[in-house]
Amino acid sequence: MSIRPALQRGITLIEQIMFIIIVSVGVIGLVSVMNPAIRASAYPMLTKQLVAIAESLLNEVMHQPFTWCDPDDPAASTALSYGDCASPQNTNTTVSFSGAETRFGVAPDSPFDNVSDYGGHSWANIDDPSGSNAMAGYAASVAVAPAGTALGLADDSAALSVTVTVTRGSETFSLTGYRFRYAPRI
Repeated sequence: MSIRPALQRGITLIEQIMFIIIVSVGVIGLVSVMNPAIRASAYPMLTKQLVAIAESLLNEVMHQPFTWCDPDDPAASTALSYGDCASPQNTNTTVSFSGAETRFGVAPDSPFDNVSDYGGHSWANIDDPSGSNAMAGYAASVAVAPAGTALGLADDSAALSVTVTVTRGSETFSLTGYRFRYAPRI
């Protein structure tokens, strides 16, 4: 009778340890490659929100009247020049926020009603007409400046450059539009 040696069944402890080390190195490699992609996966959405807010605010500003007089001025519908207005608009080299009116108005007669009302105004959080902070974490500012001579016009105040800048953290997006005084009366 001969004794045959037993056949090896299973794996040894050394082989198990080597398998665990090789698989661990592979997983660490995959995670380190995927980590930046996963971390930045929301970046396109944040950029799209910055663009959407800037477009919305720029449209809001550009749809306001750009007249010789403030729309609340009694001569706003009949003025032929700045001289006909009790409160002329956009005559200075800089257009700035006066503070008398607000974006959505607290009283019926106090909302922004002219392009120049937005000049120099900024928001720490973007709010909606009800006053709730619909876009907390985003800040915006509006700069309005005369741009007529830069666009080849004789009167510098005949056109305005409107720049809306929106920020969130370290990300910033600016959008510029030009408004011409093609209908100087209401």
